[in-house]
Amino acid sequence: MRRPAVLRREVVAGLVVALALIPEAISFSIIAGVDPRVGLFASFTMAVSIAFLGGRPAMISAATGAVALVIAPVMRDHGLEYLLATVVLGGLIQVALGLAGVARMMRFIPRSVMVGFVNALAILIFLAQLPYLVDVPFLVYPMVAVGILVMVWLPRITTAVPGPLVAIVVLTGAALLAGWELPDVGDEGDLPDTLPFLLLPDVPLTLETLQIIAPYALAMALVGLLESLLTAKLVDDITDTHSDKTREAWGQGGANIITGFFGGMGGCAMIGQTMINVKVSGARTRISTFSAGVLLLVLVVGFGDVVARIPMAALVAVMIMVAVGTFDWHSVAPATLRRMPRSETTVMVSTVVVVVATHNLAIGVAVGVLVAMTLFARRVAHLATTHRELVEDADGEVHARYTVTGELFFASSNDLYTQFEYAEDPERVVIDLSASHVWDASTVASLDAIVTKYERKGKSVEIRGLDEHSTHMHDRLTGQLSGH
Repeated sequence: MRRPAVLRREVVAGLVVALALIPEAISFSIIAGVDPRVGLFASFTMAVSIAFLGGRPAMISAATGAVALVIAPVMRDHGLEYLLATVVLGGLIQVALGLAGVARMMRFIPRSVMVGFVNALAILIFLAQLPYLVDVPFLVYPMVAVGILVMVWLPRITTAVPGPLVAIVVLTGAALLAGWELPDVGDEGDLPDTLPFLLLPDVPLTLETLQIIAPYALAMALVGLLESLLTAKLVDDITDTHSDKTREAWGQGGANIITGFFGGMGGCAMIGQTMINVKVSGARTRISTFSAGVLLLVLVVGFGDVVARIPMAALVAVMIMVAVGTFDWHSVAPATLRRMPRSETTVMVSTVVVVVATHNLAIGVAVGVLVAMTLFARRVAHLATTHRELVEDADGEVHARYTVTGELFFASSNDLYTQFEYAEDPERVVIDLSASHVWDASTVASLDAIVTKYERKGKSVEIRGLDEHSTHMHDRLTGQLSGH
């Protein structure tokens, strides 16, 4: 009994995602400056390919706005064939980065950046619905409200059928039966009436072509991998399961290569549709991802006339609920903000602000990581301290002993130079580093500067207590960091 129930759940989840993908793929096609068919075909090939190649079951990959923004200049300046070549090259770069282990870099993204990424995405999903609520017939608003109520109340009655699917069916049926003239999916663009077919991008295989497409392909590869790996990590947290991030990285590349050869505009993981699939519909397997791609093609090619009549109000209601469900409300609760270190909140807010301002998740995450690194460096810079004492030797001679405690790297070692009494110290100085660790060349340069300043005053310096790693770094670099 379990297997049919699981299959039904996964296929129904895929159907809901397919319906939500249609207007998104069309709107992303418009952003990229291509025909809606290019975006829809990309969503089909990406979803079906990643269902087999990807490392995160139940995650949805399709045409996305981030990738559309990156490759739009290629379409504008050079045309569709160069865009398809860019997608293929971007996929090849992703495969190379995946095999090189770029997924392991995910551990350097702090939790506060992840929270900012999720919250910003929820805001972007919500803001993307606003154009469908401006200058529209008044009837749109009660329809959106009814759709939201259906999705809020239905799970309290039954979870056999996903709320979004019921909302779409109910609102579409009501609009068709009543004959209401409302904005619908068909208004977004023409749906394809043929299947995608294999093709080779018609571009000259020259160095000039590579120079044109390579910068955009690299940007597309990085943006796509970042969004996909962050989304995979988010799904891991929601489902309490692990995924193969390395496989996901090269799988995204393989899916983009296939997409480029089938005339698609490329893409990556879609967090909005993934949340519909995993969080709202309860999908957990690759079947849902495969079903989403196949049913998308069936809907737009086989039932295009029916799909075109779905009111945008129904899909707007679905995406608003996705935005509400995606946002981490606990992160902005007053009690949480009072307990959270100010630096963590700063990182989260900066990530949200940059993502919402640029509409680019990759830029926002990069800024968030840089802010986190800067604040961390400032915080630990003050953890390195020195303690000075005057010690009398067995022969009655007095020397100054400095005990340095803490981690020494570029931020903390720059302050180290100022913590010595160069003029007042006796002729012999001992610097004890047994309670610290030398991490970088900046620290070695600071120690060299301290020794040099004492020597100019005719005083000798002994550095002792270095551990094995610190000794190796100090011996290798001391005296080699200045040209003077």
